[in-house]
Amino acid sequence: MNVTVIGAGLAGSECAWQLAQRGIPVTLREMKPEKTTPAHTTAYFAELCCSNSLRSDQLENAVGLLKEELRRLGSLILACADATRVEAGGALAVDRHGFAAMVTERIRSHPNITVVPGEVTELPGGEVVVASGPLTSDALADKLGELLGQDTALHFYDAAAPLVSADSVDMDLAWFGSRYGKGTADYVNCPMNEAEYDAFWQALTTAQEAEVHGFEDSKVFEGCMPVEVMARRGHDTLLYGPLKSRGLDDPRTGRWPYAVVQLRRDNADGSVYNLVGFQTHLKFPEQRRVFSMIPALHSAEFLRYGVMHRNTFLDSPRLLDRYYRLKSQPRISFAGQMTGVEGYVESAASGFLVGVETARRLLGRPPVDFPRETAIGALGLYVSNPSITQFQPMNINFGIIPPLDHRVKGKRLKNAELSQRSLAIIEALKQTVLE
Repeated sequence: MNVTVIGAGLAGSECAWQLAQRGIPVTLREMKPEKTTPAHTTAYFAELCCSNSLRSDQLENAVGLLKEELRRLGSLILACADATRVEAGGALAVDRHGFAAMVTERIRSHPNITVVPGEVTELPGGEVVVASGPLTSDALADKLGELLGQDTALHFYDAAAPLVSADSVDMDLAWFGSRYGKGTADYVNCPMNEAEYDAFWQALTTAQEAEVHGFEDSKVFEGCMPVEVMARRGHDTLLYGPLKSRGLDDPRTGRWPYAVVQLRRDNADGSVYNLVGFQTHLKFPEQRRVFSMIPALHSAEFLRYGVMHRNTFLDSPRLLDRYYRLKSQPRISFAGQMTGVEGYVESAASGFLVGVETARRLLGRPPVDFPRETAIGALGLYVSNPSITQFQPMNINFGIIPPLDHRVKGKRLKNAELSQRSLAIIEALKQTVLE
């Protein structure tokens, strides 16, 4: 009854934990530290390769609902995220290394989980969960291609933002604060006037990019778009995106600046900050040159430059059922970003569902069948929806959750009611899920 889980990222760690908590022995295969990818820098499990933010923690936001569902149902990833959170206004951000270290310790100390290091180059027999992530090694990707058919694997490009040291930010030209005063002044706000923004935009749109084999702007995932790609869409695009100043009152003027670059704490000590929304694949010297044009970052010390990598995902509606199982071989399941769920929390949610449902099947229990009215269920049903012809990765959103049966005035109130409906269902299912 042993289950092999391939990959100890967010999805694989969550899946292994849910199986182990239900008494199922797990062999967790993880190629780090023997082999790494361009996006990984540590030997920890559940390493966050891009932002340290798990996005909104508000129930009026779909990802906030998904987090709350997972919290109530005993998610390892959410428990560790809550324990290592750093202030980020209405978002759940974590100490990057503290979070991954905690997940790693919990997984390694579980008596039902055996961690086996090294690259997996062949799919093992028996029950298998492939959670090797969007940066699956070439050898395993080739084997999956043979199993699934080469035309069933798609890809897009993903990018990470630079990190700077806190003490290198010129606070005479910046201030602490959160948009509309939410939270506890958690962001460093770096303003620009119109002339400074114009010069920055010109430099950004003409800067040299690093070579990424096969890169095309059209293949960039919208939710993690390089800032230079966004800038090329028009002079004002950034002003309505990561550089919007709405709700950020400059204490020196009492007004919103023309543009604002926000820095978010990346560790609990507050010694490292990331440039919010500044995912990039510019060459490293160009990143220093262009991003140092932001007045408060004129002498910034860059602790990590932005990087870009290819993310691979499956044509899941053709391949997977609502439990993320391979239709042609139900002993094999997939979890995480490679299934087409996009985002840290969504990846954890897919691993959670696979772990719960695989354990129930092996224990001879009926599936839970999370309904579409829940965020967990809506994701699984989206990924496995055979009517989708042009499948693309997607973050959780209220658009894939059925509407209310009555009219509610105002988007926030409507979303809050959708969340309350979902959480009522989760509470009714909770005892069954935790069996």
